Amino acid sequence: MSEPVKSSPSSTGLAQRGKLYRAAIVGAASLKGKEVAELLNERNFPAADIRLLDDDESLGQLEAMGDEISFIQRVRAEQFEHVDFTFFASDQDSTRRSWKDARDAGSAIIDLSSVLEDQPGATVRCLWIERERGQIAPPELQPGPCVTAHPVAVILALLLLRAQKAGSIKRAVATLFEPASEHGQRGMDELHQQTVNLLSFQPLPKDVFDAQIAFNLIGRYGQKSQPPLDSVEQRVLRHYKKIAGTNAIEPSLMLLQAPIFHGHAVALFLELDHPVEVAAISQALSGDHVAIPAREEDPPSNVSSAGQADIQLAIKTDPVQPNGIWLWAAADNLRLSAINAVECAESMMATRPTGKIQ
Repeated sequence: MSEPVKSSPSSTGLAQRGKLYRAAIVGAASLKGKEVAELLNERNFPAADIRLLDDDESLGQLEAMGDEISFIQRVRAEQFEHVDFTFFASDQDSTRRSWKDARDAGSAIIDLSSVLEDQPGATVRCLWIERERGQIAPPELQPGPCVTAHPVAVILALLLLRAQKAGSIKRAVATLFEPASEHGQRGMDELHQQTVNLLSFQPLPKDVFDAQIAFNLIGRYGQKSQPPLDSVEQRVLRHYKKIAGTNAIEPSLMLLQAPIFHGHAVALFLELDHPVEVAAISQALSGDHVAIPAREEDPPSNVSSAGQADIQLAIKTDPVQPNGIWLWAAADNLRLSAINAVECAESMMATRPTGKIQ
């Protein structure tokens, strides 16, 4: 059971003053879409109406929105009329088909599918990192698409920015373990079915990954899989540079597809300019959005991080390199994406000064 995320002062205050908006979630039946809907409810997002939209396969499906039940409706241009915020939690093709309809209707766009970052005026954002850097982006009257930063880019940026407080970082090397849920429900289902078929000596389905991922670690998908694994690696690094700033150290990154359903895990090696004790680096890394379990508690893992809003973190010195520090981080990939998306929408409320249903 996930812990409730505290409501932001901005959204709670608006709700109390009766300033209500309309929102839509495209891809409402997807894993990310469900997480966004849950978080909008938890944070008391001041919406009088949240429209759940998806493709034909999900039409009529019931989804809980707090204490209410809503039907998923077809994505049509008229569904975006008078909508203030549209969250695109759909696959990339679906986002490409319908995002301009939302834009032309006057809706602010929050893109979780990472397909709009090359559009004019688009920005890759993470409020966590903007607060860490003390550089909150000023509101724009006509903002372009807001693309939520990849969860691993957020993890790397937050940890590396804070680690610099303990000493200058000479080198950073990260290995990322990608979960099947980054490919949505289809990825989760294929990993499950591959596991079942392997244990029963049956042929493996490979429609999503075009490779065996059950009981396996791979650094490249099959040729038919889209997007290829190296393109995800490139997106992580691209998003990291955009949110961490030009002065942040650039980490070397290796991305592996892991046989896990949910949650990102990252092994991060830091070489500093001088030896640093674990206590000192722990103090530098501690703060909002980072949880460091005590020694007697369970260590971070993709299982322990499920449903949690914070990055779970373990720290150890390197036995060979006196200036080396190892960080083992785990985080709920869907939760981090949803938090980032909803916080981006909250920061854009100043562009909707009327505060009423249009």
